Amino acid sequence: MKYESSRGKYHSVTAAEAIKMGISPDGGLFVPESIPHLDDKQLTAMASGSYQEKTFHIIRQFLSDFSDDEIKSCIDGAYNQDRFDNERIAPLVKLDTGVYIQELWHGPTAAFKDMALQMLPQLLTSSARKTGEKAEIVILVATSGDTGKAALEGFKDVAGTKIIVFYPDEGVSEIQKRQMLTQEGNNVYVVAVRGNFDDAQNGVKRIFSNEEFAARLLQNGQKLSSANSINWGRLLPQIVYYVAAYLELKATGILGEAESINIVVPTGNFGNILAAYYASRMGIPVKRLICASNANNILTDFIQTGIYDRQRKFEKTISPSMDILISSNLERLLFEVTAHDARRVVAWMEDLKNRGRYEIDTATRNAVQDIFWADFCTDEETIATIRDIWRERGYLLDTHTAVAVNVYQKYRSETGDKTISIIASTASPFKFASNVAQAVLETEEMRGKDEFELMKLLSQHTDVTIPAGLQELDRREIRHRSVCSQQGMEEMLMSFLQLG
Repeated sequence: MKYESSRGKYHSVTAAEAIKMGISPDGGLFVPESIPHLDDKQLTAMASGSYQEKTFHIIRQFLSDFSDDEIKSCIDGAYNQDRFDNERIAPLVKLDTGVYIQELWHGPTAAFKDMALQMLPQLLTSSARKTGEKAEIVILVATSGDTGKAALEGFKDVAGTKIIVFYPDEGVSEIQKRQMLTQEGNNVYVVAVRGNFDDAQNGVKRIFSNEEFAARLLQNGQKLSSANSINWGRLLPQIVYYVAAYLELKATGILGEAESINIVVPTGNFGNILAAYYASRMGIPVKRLICASNANNILTDFIQTGIYDRQRKFEKTISPSMDILISSNLERLLFEVTAHDARRVVAWMEDLKNRGRYEIDTATRNAVQDIFWADFCTDEETIATIRDIWRERGYLLDTHTAVAVNVYQKYRSETGDKTISIIASTASPFKFASNVAQAVLETEEMRGKDEFELMKLLSQHTDVTIPAGLQELDRREIRHRSVCSQQGMEEMLMSFLQLG
């Protein structure tokens, strides 16, 4: 299996090289040159296996330059009882008739990013060894909340690496911020960026595209890579849990032979739902991929109209991990649905860069709409959905999963489609305790209490256990206090790496 850039200038790159680089030197994203197909025999063989065994069978299809022992070592290091509090890793929970929540937040940081970012350090260090890399790998991350802590946790004290995380100063929840600011590790750095997530992401992209900076790093014995979902090694493990969910429903007799499913994903940067798309391309029968957005509904507009226009007001919402106007992984989808036509992809990305918008052709728009359906949810609807689901089902949603549930309800109402559906639950409700509490508790109970007090009160009221990684978070030492502007990100990085 070889990889190529979505912008056409790099071909026949090994998996190890693609993972080590993170982003292609031409600014594109690496994608597999072909997508392996899982036939009925392979799916049947996987059905009774553990999550770890399913992971092995799926990702080895994409890692042909890795030995079986290398892949198994990566899996063993990522998915174990020390890191995940549920032996099923990504358990399914029935919400309603034909509707299942897939809980993707049982890892150390209580967010779905752990599903990939416990695996990526294993893949990256293995890739560095395989390619004979002697330079120290510098992981550069922009985060809208959950990626930052998950990446820090995954890479802390990993030999041969440093990790620098940039987050929007006022664009994450208090719990997410405290998780990052208290991060331990002798190779980790955290910086608040004045602005929103797109400011942080654009700053990181600018650093990656700076050839002079890359040359200076190399002279210092260092190379940049990424832990964002622009890195194929980050996206690949996410394919697994969608395949695993389908196999679980089939093995328990909930799904009939050749029966399709819908997958509902709350998304901002488009990586998590893109992983579901790749699962469908591998042979999982998917009727609809339902893309759920918050008030930053740029993906809703794109899927419905074929026009991507980031020239709009940035909304600060109670589902902050989705507060994004530049969805990087959409570039991979466009490359796939145009049969790897890099020329068109480059033209669209240039339009986005120079004009702030692009419009895809009718054939490409139809190809997207053949499998994707999209809508969005306001903050008021999010709170109402959390309240209703708790009262009616006794299940506690976080603010992002509530967006997905609300959009699924709109899809079901509009289409009448009763296909069995999986809703990706992307975070523990305690990561967004104050907003979840607003939906569940009385106003008087909440008065005068901070985020951490509300987290404990919410647990007492609902009898739902706070994940271990979030307990006593307010008592941990603040270790990172750096703040910069978008223009100062490169200077901050140089300071950390002692390149002054």
